Amino acid sequence: MTAQASETRPADSRVGPAVGLVFGALAIVYVVWGSTYLGIRIVVEEAPPLTSMGLRYTTAAVLLGALLSLKGGLRRLRVTRRQLLGCAFLGLMLPVLGNGMVAVGESLGAPSGVTALLIAIAPLIIVVFRVVEGDRPRGLTLLGVLTGFGGLALLVLIGSNGAQAFPLGAGLLVLFASSCWAFGSYVQPRLPLPKDVFVVTVYEMLAGGLILMTIGQLSGERFTGDYSTRTWLALGYLVVFGSVVAFTSYVWLLANAPISLVATYAYVNPVVAVFLGWLILSEAVTPAVVLGGGIVVASVALVITAERPRRTRQAATASSGEPVPDPDPA
Repeated sequence: MTAQASETRPADSRVGPAVGLVFGALAIVYVVWGSTYLGIRIVVEEAPPLTSMGLRYTTAAVLLGALLSLKGGLRRLRVTRRQLLGCAFLGLMLPVLGNGMVAVGESLGAPSGVTALLIAIAPLIIVVFRVVEGDRPRGLTLLGVLTGFGGLALLVLIGSNGAQAFPLGAGLLVLFASSCWAFGSYVQPRLPLPKDVFVVTVYEMLAGGLILMTIGQLSGERFTGDYSTRTWLALGYLVVFGSVVAFTSYVWLLANAPISLVATYAYVNPVVAVFLGWLILSEAVTPAVVLGGGIVVASVALVITAERPRRTRQAATASSGEPVPDPDPA
C-alpha cells in the first residue's frame, strides 16, 4: 500500500498497527545498517575482504532473486542489455568500490565506528558533484558541507595520531570508498535501469559480488572456509539482515512513511556503529571521534534538512554500504 493510497482511506483500527510497523521497519534500518560495519570488521579479522564481500553480495542477490521469482515469476527478473549494463555500473561503484573498499579499509585497521562516520559524508560529496555540474545549492546546504568537511579533517588527521590511532591509509581508503558510493548514487538517476528497485538490487549485487570475487582471486586472496563460527555468523548476518531484510524494510518505508523521517537513517547509522564498535569490539571512542564525528553527523543532518523540500531523496544517500533507492531505483 503506497503512502498516497493510505491518505485516501478513512481512519480505522489499522492506524495503530501501521504506525508500529513504520517504527519497527525504521528500527531495523537504524540498527541493522548501523551494525553492518561491525559485521564487516568481524568477518575481515579472518576472511579476505574482497572475496568475502563478493560472497556476501552474490548470495544476497541469489536469495533476493529467488524471493522475487516466487512472488512474480521469472519474468519479473527480465531486463534489457542496457538495463543490465546500468546495474553492472552501479555494482562497480557501490558494492565493489564502495563496500569492497570499506572491507579492505577495515581489514587494514580502520575501526568500524570511524568507518561509518567517514562513509556518512556521502551526502556532502553529492553536493560537491552538484556544484561542479552547475547546480546552486542553498546556503544552509553549503554551510553543512563546509562544517562537515571540517569535522572530517578533524576525524582523520587527529584520529590517525596518538595512542589509539588508526592507520591514515586505511582512513583515506574509506574516504575513497565514500566518494565512489556518492558518485554512484549521484549518477544513478541518469542510468538506464529497471523500474523495479528490487530487480535493480538483484543485478547490482550480483554484478558487484562477481567482480569482487574475481578481483579477490586475481589479487591472491584465498577464501579457505576454515573460519570460526563467529566469522560465519557475521557473514550470514551481512547476507540475510544487512543485504536483504534491511533493504526490504527501507523500500517499504519509502512507500509508507514520510521521506524526511526515513532519511534520518543517514545520521543515525554512524551513531549506532560507533556504539556497537565500542560495546562489542572495545573500539576506542577518542575525543577526535566524538568531536569530529559529531560535527559530521550534525552536518549531514543539516544538509538533509535543508534539501528536504526539493532533493530529499537524493540527499538520503547511503552511509552503510547498502543500496539506497532514489526516485528512480538505485
